[in-house]
Amino acid sequence: MERPLITVRNVSKLYATTKALANVSYDFMPGTHYVIQGASGSGKSTLLYLLGGLDRPSEGIICSEGKDMATFSNDELATYRNLCIGFVFQFHFLLPSMNCRNNIFLPALIGGVMTPEVEQSVLALAEHLEVLHCLDKMPYQLSGGEQQRINLIRALSLRPKLLLCDEPTGNLDSVNSEKVTLLLKNLATKYGATLIVVTHDSKVASHFTHRLWMKDGHLHLVPPVV
Repeated sequence: MERPLITVRNVSKLYATTKALANVSYDFMPGTHYVIQGASGSGKSTLLYLLGGLDRPSEGIICSEGKDMATFSNDELATYRNLCIGFVFQFHFLLPSMNCRNNIFLPALIGGVMTPEVEQSVLALAEHLEVLHCLDKMPYQLSGGEQQRINLIRALSLRPKLLLCDEPTGNLDSVNSEKVTLLLKNLATKYGATLIVVTHDSKVASHFTHRLWMKDGHLHLVPPVV
């Protein structure tokens, strides 16, 4: 039987007196595409950050390929994030002082894994996404759509096992939202990555078979009663 890529068991997250997540359990399988829907403040982004090792749970266990992430030191967690996870956020977070080429290669340089193979893979992806001409430009010289594609290439530059996307279409119109959603799914399939997209947009969610819902910190397998 195939082992889950990420196992979540009885996970809660508290901020002061606020319980952002409440007793969440779920298995995320390798190579599968998931969408997590929910209103603002429902806990969906909190869950995504915990899955990505950007924060630690207050209670419960999160395992990556059977390894309890609570046992990771801060340095080990940073290495895990860098080498195993690709992040795509609503805002691209490209460093304004670097051109797009250097922004893309930053994870490889930080991880000490900059190789000709990584460079060739990135260039092929840039050509596929029609942004080769953007690589030597500064982020401010690009359109919003071009910036998001550069952001996506950076997220995929090390072929991560897990691609986490927090409202990746939040700043896009409906036409471009659909394009980005389909692009995320196609690229995740190409690279064999588990894809988890957090969104409040039901049109984006309609492209996914595996749909989950967050409400008041609880994870639901069927739409919760409003």
